[in-house]
Amino acid sequence: MKITVNGGHYPGLDPGAVGPSGLQEAVVVQDMMNKVAGYLRLVGYEVLAVQKNELYEITDTSNLYGADLFVSIHCNAAASSLARGTETYCYQWGGEGAKLAQFIQNQVVSSLNTVDRGVKTANFQVLRETDCPAALVETAFISNPEDEQLLADPVKRDEFARAIARGITDYVAWFTTG
Repeated sequence: MKITVNGGHYPGLDPGAVGPSGLQEAVVVQDMMNKVAGYLRLVGYEVLAVQKNELYEITDTSNLYGADLFVSIHCNAAASSLARGTETYCYQWGGEGAKLAQFIQNQVVSSLNTVDRGVKTANFQVLRETDCPAALVETAFISNPEDEQLLADPVKRDEFARAIARGITDYVAWFTTG
């Protein structure tokens, strides 16, 4: 099983969303990406961790790698600092990407007790242009002070990473026995 794990945005070039304290999405998700990749390697998967500035570079790299699954990790943001919680995206309903997204969503919400904003569809390039089932997880709202505290805490980041990795392994177990 070959899995691509993508940390959204790119430290130093594209910080992504920035929280009230100055915490940068690109830095947070880079840490989570590396941890998810490490946990997946521990259970025997081949993993490509990729964080590039251009979206086409991410999808092209994953497709050339021959990934069986693709997961992109992000922090959400909203104009209102009241928005909070976790949501996970797939390209369309009914496909394997939707099932992967649901497994990841379930694990993150149950493990971190974040607000469950559900699984949604989106026409994101990283979901649309990958050659395998793909999901994009918005771990928490960096624009919300309480969610930002979760994202700033190294222990909580590790919990997010473990939950994402478990969601992926839950999907693989379901897929191989389903």
